[in-house]
Amino acid sequence: MDVGLIGLGRMGGNMAERLIKAGHKIIGYARTKKTVDRFREKGLIGAYSLEDLVKKVSLPRPILMMIPAGESVDRTINALMPYLNEGDVMIDGGNSYYKDTLRRAKVLKNEGISYVDVGTSGGVWGLKEGYSLMVGGEEKVVESLRPIFESLAPAPDKGWGRVGPIGAGHFVKMVHNGVEYGLMQAYAEGFAMIKKKKDFNLDLHQIAEIWRHGSIIRSWLLDQTSDLLAENSSMKGIPPFVEDSGEGRWAVFEAIDLDIAAPVITLSLIKRLLSRDKTGYSDQLLAALRNKFGGHPIKPQK
Repeated sequence: MDVGLIGLGRMGGNMAERLIKAGHKIIGYARTKKTVDRFREKGLIGAYSLEDLVKKVSLPRPILMMIPAGESVDRTINALMPYLNEGDVMIDGGNSYYKDTLRRAKVLKNEGISYVDVGTSGGVWGLKEGYSLMVGGEEKVVESLRPIFESLAPAPDKGWGRVGPIGAGHFVKMVHNGVEYGLMQAYAEGFAMIKKKKDFNLDLHQIAEIWRHGSIIRSWLLDQTSDLLAENSSMKGIPPFVEDSGEGRWAVFEAIDLDIAAPVITLSLIKRLLSRDKTGYSDQLLAALRNKFGGHPIKPQK
């Protein structure tokens, strides 16, 4: 089927390739002509403006946005509105906050345009392995998009599904990313303990490989951990600065709103924030307070 795709970055570009290989007609737009031209060589039909993209997609149009969450989504929707028709479908495959999704869907519904939110997981491996797709939207609208989701997923009947009404897809993906924070933190802490135990001269990569097969904690994240340890077990040259893209924060806020205890997700988020404290001022003050109340004398910094 015809699909308009906005955003040809790492995720969007790989999605374009996977959909093209599945036989779909993909009309793609990116901010730079160079990017669009590069994907035209892979079978993409290029569009060099949003108006151009809309004109090239057959009615009723499914328009898939693979762009960063936040204001860029609102700007894109506003820019598209003059060219869209009643019955068209906007699909947000990015990591938007589900409350923003509900707001956008309400505005578009007044114009006769459907909105579908797709929480997407799979990263750069999605091109080969397929994507996990958590879809929110009206049942009839989601069903009309089934060929797209079946092509993007690991298999037509695996790795994707309509999880609920509009907003549900991004809500479930938010929780998914919160769980991911906790899993990553647990692996990082475990291997830090192993590295610190000098008595046994342990091989971190070997242990990761053992855990990968048959272990109850085997996972795709562990697969990637093993690869990293094979390449650079000392993590030499890797700055201890961990970013977060927002979903973990939203998950923590939601847990508080729902009166749900989520200590692992919350602490994993706090750990990421601590990694960015270059001055260590809070630890300095903590040491000073400990000393004030009878702790060990503070050793001067060299």
